[in-house]
Amino acid sequence: MTIFCSHCHRPLQAEMSCLPRRAKQAPGASRPFRSTKSASKVRRDQINVELQALRSLLPISAQEKERLSYLHTMALVCLRLRGAQLFPPGLAPPAGPALGTELLSLLPGFLLVLSADSKLVYISENVAQVLGLSVVELLAQGDTVFDILDGQVREDVHKKLLLAQEEPGREVTFVSEMRTSKAFRLQHGGNRVMAVCGRFVALHWPPSPSTTVFLALCTPVVQSPTDGEVAFQDDIFQSMHLLDMTFIDVTESVTYHLGYHREELVGQSWYSLLHPEDADLAAAQHRAVALGAGPGPAAGTAVLRVLRKDRAWTWLHVWARRDGGCITCTCR
Repeated sequence: MTIFCSHCHRPLQAEMSCLPRRAKQAPGASRPFRSTKSASKVRRDQINVELQALRSLLPISAQEKERLSYLHTMALVCLRLRGAQLFPPGLAPPAGPALGTELLSLLPGFLLVLSADSKLVYISENVAQVLGLSVVELLAQGDTVFDILDGQVREDVHKKLLLAQEEPGREVTFVSEMRTSKAFRLQHGGNRVMAVCGRFVALHWPPSPSTTVFLALCTPVVQSPTDGEVAFQDDIFQSMHLLDMTFIDVTESVTYHLGYHREELVGQSWYSLLHPEDADLAAAQHRAVALGAGPGPAAGTAVLRVLRKDRAWTWLHVWARRDGGCITCTCR
């Protein structure tokens, strides 16, 4: 089939001089919005100038500023802006003593402040002593609390934060591994398990999401050997259970850690000692071990709160494994 031109009605196989031609552009004229190498360089230079200006305003030493990458600069600027929004100069309380290095060193962990939407607002400088990462390095992981936590507990942490937000002043606790430096992971074989304990408080009245923050203390659950210089065998105790987690035996050192004598625990259920908020986590560990989800104690590792005889709660790092018809737990 032959196709004809709509202008001159001649076959398209013929010379197509009848078609409208695009007007030639004048030499030297630039097309609108056209990107060129020189224009891109100008934009990059402008961005660099703006980043340098922002970096110069940060309240850190000149040496730290020199080490900041563009990503670190923007992360630190965003953190400072969120803090300024929640703590505006006009509404701030009278100036008092700052949290100096000596005071922070007395804390068992580091301080953390989150906004109502879980954004990082403040991290105390002593975080480097706990996680091996500076505030700037930690911010490079992301700008929310979920970015610095083990992703497997995201849903649980989100529920805890929602619960605390619905009831301001109510204290909540969650446990998770936090990201650490490469040197820390190489030395200790992984990230660090931290307990985050805090509550939502209103900075101004009337309370609103924009004036409410989550104040928390982040404490290592299990101290690394370097924290106590030497890891002694007395730091642990072992227990044996039936497949339903009923105690059938426990080492005598349990008295030192939990206050119970061996005879008081034999025949009791492991679940009778657990904190209610940790029951689901313990049940998941129990199922994984009882069903043989993996070989060795790594198949059932969890951090749980256990009730001492004096009615206080203590954190235990529990490694569990199945030995035939029994489950053996090593607790530290």
